Amino acid sequence: MNACIRAIVRTAIYNNMQVVGFLKGYEGLIDNNFIELKRESVSGIINKGGTILKTARSKRFMTESGLETASKNLTNSKVDGLVVIGGDGSFKGALELSKRCSIPIIGCAGTIDNDMAGTDFTIGYDTAINTVVEAIDKIRDTAESHDRIFVVEVMGRDAGLIALRSAIASGAEALLVPELKNDMDVLISKIRSWRSSKSSKIIVVAEGDESGGAYKVADIIKRQCPEFDLRVSILGHIQRGGNPSCMERVNASIIGFNAVKGLMQGHKSQMVGIVNKTIVYTPFEKAVKHKLHLDRELEELIEILGS
Repeated sequence: MNACIRAIVRTAIYNNMQVVGFLKGYEGLIDNNFIELKRESVSGIINKGGTILKTARSKRFMTESGLETASKNLTNSKVDGLVVIGGDGSFKGALELSKRCSIPIIGCAGTIDNDMAGTDFTIGYDTAINTVVEAIDKIRDTAESHDRIFVVEVMGRDAGLIALRSAIASGAEALLVPELKNDMDVLISKIRSWRSSKSSKIIVVAEGDESGGAYKVADIIKRQCPEFDLRVSILGHIQRGGNPSCMERVNASIIGFNAVKGLMQGHKSQMVGIVNKTIVYTPFEKAVKHKLHLDRELEELIEILGS
């Protein structure tokens, strides 16, 4: 998000605009807590994870009084345009806010899950999957040395896109994600076939998978295959931090740049994204309601290459 903030600030200043940043997201809007952002304010942040403006889930913003206060603060502060960086919840909030004030709002998709319509890659996704792949590569060293099965749980409560791409890139033998109906009997059969043909076995599980997560998957395997040496690794919040990848920095910069351009061109209540290397603006209604499906060819890829 810092790379995106940097691009927004510097693009706006280049076009003779004054920029302020609300601290802790919608909480900052309600409390009218903001700081002025100048060119030097965003110097040296493109390589840093997270956000210099901080973030928070705002229960107050989900109430009518919170929305009204935020709207009045924006109007009284004479804000001419607002850029929101976030995911599904942030854009639902932006949509509700846009119904209460006439200030144009543009969204930049920032979520490691990559589950927003209207962009090929959301801010945070590429860095997250690179972190996962690096971790699984290290786990495989132990798996191969000790002839173990590892069940690795990655983030993805509602979407399995982190699990899908990281499983392909790390050469995982099996994948369990919320979007697919998983047959544990088939998985058990696979595991038994691996015994003589593979020195390491990696099963990638998205946290929101219907099986209940890595520990429940491991428990099923242990009960049916007690002869196997099995371990569980929960990667957790390391996926949400770290220095952003090169692709991340470039995409976030492009999106932030076009968020400001979009406001200048009259776009409002839309999310800016990159689809097939082209900038597109997607209405918030479509961005927050649309659910992505896994690429069937990538599912087949896991099945064949992991066999």
